[in-house]
Amino acid sequence: MRVPTRSRRPGFSRRAQYGLFIGYVVAVLGILVGLGMIVVAHVDPQGFGLVRGAALDATAPISGAGRDLVRGASSLVQGVAAYVDAGSKNRAMAHELASDRAALVRGRILAFENARLKRLLRLTESDVDPVAVARIVGSTGTSSRRLATLNAGSRNGVRPGQPVRAPEGLVGRVLETGFIASRVLLVTDNASVVPVRMARGGLPALAAGRGDGSLELRPLGAGANPFHRGDIVLTSGTGGLYPPDVPVAVVIRREGDVALAWPLADPAKLDYAIVEPPYVGLPTPVVTVAPPAPVP
Repeated sequence: MRVPTRSRRPGFSRRAQYGLFIGYVVAVLGILVGLGMIVVAHVDPQGFGLVRGAALDATAPISGAGRDLVRGASSLVQGVAAYVDAGSKNRAMAHELASDRAALVRGRILAFENARLKRLLRLTESDVDPVAVARIVGSTGTSSRRLATLNAGSRNGVRPGQPVRAPEGLVGRVLETGFIASRVLLVTDNASVVPVRMARGGLPALAAGRGDGSLELRPLGAGANPFHRGDIVLTSGTGGLYPPDVPVAVVIRREGDVALAWPLADPAKLDYAIVEPPYVGLPTPVVTVAPPAPVP
């Protein structure tokens, strides 16, 4: 049995022979061309310059295409890097925007709180010295009774029957007190009736609680319903309990001879309230009538 050899000589295949021959021819031609170029460069430098120019013209498109390819690859790399950098910058800007938005919200909250405290301060600077400034710690929102709880009681001078107000308007009156807390009957309770007057024109009326968070306004005079949507009603001071000119409610619609109103001081949105002494009103002047002179 004949064992095949690991390597075969070129003579074994005609194709290999042709390939080897062509390689030799190309190498010889390259050597001859190189020698010819050297001879031309020494004998005829100007002609050699023309040859170099032709070679430059032939290779310039290839060089340009290669340069464009390199530039394109570089631009692609730079674009990817810019995209990645833009993503990181966008994340940083989003984080900064969120921080600025949070700071803006905090600033608005502080501005609102400062405005509310200023209104409360102007309220406490009125002619009537307040009994107590207390925090509203609770209020009924679903019960038929409309009550609120203050964290001030008899030790703070709070007594039943004292009016309770806020910078936004009238809250109600003290119903009962403990030592450190008190309960307030809100103006929206069914048992609450407040003498009021219209800010537009001064027409007297009664504001009665409906037990559902709203009030019913009834005019005291006869005639057509005088209320309009958006009208503000104030306390009139009649009755000697609530001080006059305290905002109470705003009219939202008319219903026959009465009007439905919404309180301006919503206990669910209030933090503090002021307890004041009952309004005593102006003393009624005493008119004395002199007896008639005797007829002579």
